[in-house]
Amino acid sequence: MAVSSFRSGRLPLFHHPQLPNKAAACTTRSIGGFKKPNGRFSSNPKCGRALFLFAQYSQSSQAQTQQDRFSSRLQSSLENLPKLLEDIVQTSISTGPRGALRLAQGIQAFVGVGGEWLADVSRSTNEPTGIPSQLQLGLLSPLYLRKLFERMGATYIKLGQFIASAPTLFPPEYVEEFQKCFDRAPAVPFEDIQAILREELGRPIDSIYEYIDPTPIASASIAQVHGARLKGSQDDVVIKVLKPGIKDILVADLNFIYIAARILEFLNPDFSRASLVGIVKDIRESMLEEVDFNKEATNIESFRRYLEAMGLTRQATAPRVYNYCSTRRVLTMERLYGVPLTDLDSISSLVSSPENSLITALNVWFGSLLACETFHADVHAGNLWLLRDGRIGFLDFGIVGRISPKTWAAMEVFLASIATEEYESMASALIEMGATNQNIDAKAFARDLEKIFSSIQASSCRHCPRDKYKCNCCLCKYNC
Repeated sequence: MAVSSFRSGRLPLFHHPQLPNKAAACTTRSIGGFKKPNGRFSSNPKCGRALFLFAQYSQSSQAQTQQDRFSSRLQSSLENLPKLLEDIVQTSISTGPRGALRLAQGIQAFVGVGGEWLADVSRSTNEPTGIPSQLQLGLLSPLYLRKLFERMGATYIKLGQFIASAPTLFPPEYVEEFQKCFDRAPAVPFEDIQAILREELGRPIDSIYEYIDPTPIASASIAQVHGARLKGSQDDVVIKVLKPGIKDILVADLNFIYIAARILEFLNPDFSRASLVGIVKDIRESMLEEVDFNKEATNIESFRRYLEAMGLTRQATAPRVYNYCSTRRVLTMERLYGVPLTDLDSISSLVSSPENSLITALNVWFGSLLACETFHADVHAGNLWLLRDGRIGFLDFGIVGRISPKTWAAMEVFLASIATEEYESMASALIEMGATNQNIDAKAFARDLEKIFSSIQASSCRHCPRDKYKCNCCLCKYNC
C-alpha cells in the first residue's frame, strides 16, 4: 500500500523531544522502504512499523467514524420510514383521481408548447439569419417556459410570479418574460363565469348587478376579475370569481410537491436543516386559503379596521366588501381607480412627489405588522396602487401573514439583549421565536452566541475606536 512521500528531512508529525530523529530522517516510497539522503533505499524496520501502525490507526479511525455516521443515519431513516409511508398514503388518498388527471394535463401542456416550438423552429430554418438563440434553448427559453407554466395552471403561474419578483435569483430575461404572469393568465370564457355566479349567488344575475363587463379586467392564476355596476346603489364594483376546477389543481400539485419534499428529506436528512418540508407545508396552507374568498373578505375588513383605528384612512385604503353578493367563490368589492406604483410616468401625473407616496405605502404596511391582526403578504406591483385621490390602495388580500403577540414579545427581548449583551436572554428569545429546534440546551446556545458576537467585536479595526469602524469598511479613514 503506497503512502505519500515526505520531502523534508524531518517528520514533524512523529517527532518527540525524547525520541531520536533517526527514524524521522527518512522519506518513504512504500511501507518499509525508505530513501536515504544519498538517494539509495534502505529498510528500517522500526520506522516502517511506526508508519504502518500510524497509517493503520488513521484509516481504522476514519472508517469507524464513517461507519458510525452511516449507522446513525440508517437507524434514523428506519425510524422515520413508517411516518414517510403514512404521509404518502394519506396524501395520495386526499389527492384521489385528481393526481392522474393532473398528470394527463401536464403531458398535454408539454406536447402543446412543444408543438409551438417545433413550428417556430421550422419557420426559422428558412430565414437567412438562422435559428434565433431563444429557439435554440427549446422549452427552457423564457418565452416557451412561461407558456408552459401558463398551460400548467395556477400552481406554476404562482411559480412564474415568484421568478418575476426575484431579479437577484434569476436571469433578467426570465424576470422580464415572467412579468406577464401577473394578471395575464389565460382567461376563462365569460359563459363559465356567469354559470359560477348563478350557482354561487342562488338568484338571477340581473337581480344583483345592473351590468357586468364580459371582458375581464385581469385574469390571475386562481381568479378572474370583471368590472360591474350594482343594481340600485349604482356603485362601481369588481367581481372576483374563482376559476373552475382551480382547487383540484392546487391540491394535486401541492400534494405532489409535498411528497417530493418528504422523500428528499428522507433520502438526505441535511435538507431538514433548511426546513424544506415546513416551507412546502406553509406554502400549501397559504395557497389553499387563497381559494376561500370568505377568508379574504375577513382579511380586507381587518385591514380596513386597522386603517380607521390608526387614523390612516386619508393615506391608504382597501376596497369595501359587499357581503350580500359575496361567497366562498365570488367576492364583490368596491372598484378603486388608480395605477400600479411601478408606473412612474402615471404616478408623476397624479402626485408631485412619487417618493413620498412610496414611503407612505411602506409606513402603512410596516404599521400593519404591529397593529393589525394580519398583514398583506403578497405586495407586488399588481396589488399596490396609487389612486386618483392620492391615497395608496392595497388590493388582493388572499395571502396574508400573522405574527403572534408571543413572537413580538420575544423579538423585543431579543433586541434589548443585543444592546445589553445578555446572551442567555438572547438565546431564550430566539428559541421562543421558533428560530431553533424545540429540544435545545439554552445555556449552550447562549455560549455559542457569545462566541459569535465576541468574534465580531474582535474583528474591529485596531486603528479605530471600538464598534465605530470595522476592517474592510469604506467608512474606515485609515483604509485598513
